[in-house]
Amino acid sequence: MFGAILGDIIGSPYEFNANNYKAKDFPLFSERSSFTDDSVMTLAVAEAFMRAGLDADDETITRSLLRVMPEIGKRYPDCGYGGRFMGWVMGGSPEPYNSFGNGSAMRVSPVAWFYNDMDAVRHAARLSAGVSHNHPEGYKGAEAVASAIFLARTGHGKDEIRRYIADEFGYDLSRACDEIRPDYHMDETCQGSVPEAITAFLEGTDFEDVIRTAVSLGGDSDTIACIAGAVAEGFYGVPEELKAECRRRLAPDLLEILERFAAMIGK
Repeated sequence: MFGAILGDIIGSPYEFNANNYKAKDFPLFSERSSFTDDSVMTLAVAEAFMRAGLDADDETITRSLLRVMPEIGKRYPDCGYGGRFMGWVMGGSPEPYNSFGNGSAMRVSPVAWFYNDMDAVRHAARLSAGVSHNHPEGYKGAEAVASAIFLARTGHGKDEIRRYIADEFGYDLSRACDEIRPDYHMDETCQGSVPEAITAFLEGTDFEDVIRTAVSLGGDSDTIACIAGAVAEGFYGVPEELKAECRRRLAPDLLEILERFAAMIGK
């Protein structure tokens, strides 16, 4: 999950149209580089699956998600939740609200490492989405990102990943980033950000270049970089110096989850 969290941290200063910087020559880290709701919920999903256990049934996993995501989310009320998701986190009994926002896609990366076959990964991605983002596009975004990460980490090439995501989920991955960038703007939907994030991964030449490419597209920069970074970690790994920076910028309780999850999956 280092890749997802680093994408979030690096993209955070450039979120929202007013802050978008549509080039790749920006400083990776600044005083404004900080984790947001993307990292908090990614780590909450990881914690929920770890508590449920590898052999847990769907009901146990869902109960764990509904307990752990608000539990951890309430510790960070000012980290950038959308309005409806804020209500989901802070309310007493969270219910899905038919969202197709990209929250389901940005938090899904742990399941692609937790399970070791595609069917299990895709099923777990749907479970992680469905507690809040139970719109067909919300499910699709989560499944597509988890699938791309799983393919990346299991030795598949970029052409294979492109074909699988396009064929299985119908996303248009034919545009180059130079075609996307000029007119791209804030779009917090799965359908308006997941294809762009995956395209940034497909064009990037190494982990850092993927993050820079994702941020340069503009729009919802932290989430696009979070998704792209999650796939890039599976494909390239993450340089140790960037992992160290990630550790420095996470709160202690979040770092503890990250380290425990990384130990569990052997990373």
